[in-house]
Amino acid sequence: MHRAYKFLLRPTVRQAQALSEMLRDHCSLYNGAVQERRDAYLHASRTSITYGRQSAQLKEIRAFDPERQGRWSFSSQQATLRRLDRAFQAFFRRVKAGEKPGYQRFRGVNWFDTVEFPKDGDGCRWDSTPHDRVTRVRLQGVGHVRVHQHRPVRGRVKTVSVKREGRQWYVVLACDEVPAEPLPATGAVTGIDMGVAHFLTTSGGEHQPNPRHSKGNTDALADAQRALKAFPRRTRDNRTAKHRRAVEKVAALYRKVRRRRTDHAHKTALAMVRTYDVIAHERLNIANMVRAPKPKPDPDNAGAFLSNGSAAKAGLNKSVHDAGWGVFLGILAHKAESAGRRLIPVDPRNTSRTCPACGHVSGENRVTQEKFECTSCGPTANADQVGALNVAIRAGLVLPDVA
Repeated sequence: MHRAYKFLLRPTVRQAQALSEMLRDHCSLYNGAVQERRDAYLHASRTSITYGRQSAQLKEIRAFDPERQGRWSFSSQQATLRRLDRAFQAFFRRVKAGEKPGYQRFRGVNWFDTVEFPKDGDGCRWDSTPHDRVTRVRLQGVGHVRVHQHRPVRGRVKTVSVKREGRQWYVVLACDEVPAEPLPATGAVTGIDMGVAHFLTTSGGEHQPNPRHSKGNTDALADAQRALKAFPRRTRDNRTAKHRRAVEKVAALYRKVRRRRTDHAHKTALAMVRTYDVIAHERLNIANMVRAPKPKPDPDNAGAFLSNGSAAKAGLNKSVHDAGWGVFLGILAHKAESAGRRLIPVDPRNTSRTCPACGHVSGENRVTQEKFECTSCGPTANADQVGALNVAIRAGLVLPDVA
């Protein structure tokens, strides 16, 4: 199986400066490749530029600018050009599918924060000083950078990436051939229903509270954003020290929320795979769930619109994003694979409107957000638990509660 490991780097002052210069030069290469593709397309010949053609120019680029482009790994520069090529392939795919294209734009130095080395040993070396007690990673043009390795790395290191988050630097290792670590069987099965009032509810009626990470930082984030808005829009090089501190404070608050959400997802998923052998969940299309409602033109007044519930939908969308269902389900899938557990996604339609006893489907069954009462056979239950029971039934699980 595949697994990624993320470790904090401890660079010296000179190494941190070299890492920033590496990102800057890769960003410049990326933007130059974007410009070349744009110019070729706008030409009367409508020339199409491919990755192979741009990669073949790297030798000349490195010879022309040895102090900048020639300083870094050739393979990492190829990886940057492949990244651009994938972006353009996705653009043309969206055009053919009739979706919103999203043409590739130039990247600012603040928005280019990752450099990938496609092979360990080619421009980089993980654990470059095995004789030393301190783990280090060697990066071409930077040197041996100290790594805060908080857990062992298993499997074969395939790619090495360097990422900047605020003022901190991280190394990300993508490993394959990672051995699974199966957990002992428990004989328990369950279905789960994702929600906003409760983060999740199992078919056994257990509720996992929703931590609402963003809500706890709303006031601090609002104050930081108001302080940032007081400064005029400036490029990174033209910002004052106070402006830079205001930007960093907003970014730090968002990182804090994201890390708390990820930490909660990891802990909850680990508890689930330790407790249950088989877990059924809804196959959620979150992108469609949080899509803004379409405007409703007023037929009586030209240019006017009727209420479409966008304000209430916006609040619900914010709660869905804050819950982080997609993050949790992705982490749950990886942990289930590693632990030898079985994960079953099912169709989520009408799971909270279907009576698990008689199978009657009706919107009137959902009396309130929390109460379910079947209009056909009459039993009442918690609506989230009913949804979890229906998820388990659709997955073909035999539950002790309904056997």
